[in-house]
Amino acid sequence: MDTVRDGSGAEFLRLERSAESSRVRDPRTDEELELPNDEIESSEASALSVAGRAVPEAIREELGTISDDRTLGLLGEISGREPVGVRILLDEYDLCESELHGMVGELRAAGSIEPVEPATLDPIAASDRGYRTTEQARGAFSRYRTEPSERNVDTEDQGGSD
Repeated sequence: MDTVRDGSGAEFLRLERSAESSRVRDPRTDEELELPNDEIESSEASALSVAGRAVPEAIREELGTISDDRTLGLLGEISGREPVGVRILLDEYDLCESELHGMVGELRAAGSIEPVEPATLDPIAASDRGYRTTEQARGAFSRYRTEPSERNVDTEDQGGSD
C-alpha cells in the first residue's frame, strides 16, 4: 500500500492501481474512491503515518498512550480489518519484522490489541499469528466510525508525529 495526493493536497491510501485510475481510501472517512491517475501524484509519506494522522483528537485522547502516528495508524488498520495476520501487515505496509514487532509490543502494552488464534484468521493464513483490537480500542474506533460529527478531517490540527 502506498500513498497518493490529489491536487488539493489531500492524502489517500492507494489500494489498487490500473492503467487509467487508482482505487484509494480516504483515511479520514474510510470512503473508497476511484481517482484518475493523472489527477493524483505519489506521496513520500508512510501509509501508516497518513492513516494515523487522520485519527481524530478525541480518539487519540481516549487511547492515550500510543506515541506516534505510524503506531496509531497500525492500530486503525488492524481495527478496520480485524482479525489480521502478521504476514498481511508485513506485506501491505512499509514495515520490517522488527518494526512491526516493536509496534505490536507497544499496542499490546497499551491494552489496544490482543493476539488471536490462527484458526480465526483467513484460511489462507491459517498458521499465521494475528491480532485484533481489544474491546476498549474497538469501542473507540466504533464510535469514530458511527459518529461522523466527531470526525476531525483537518489533519493539520492533529499534532501527531511520524
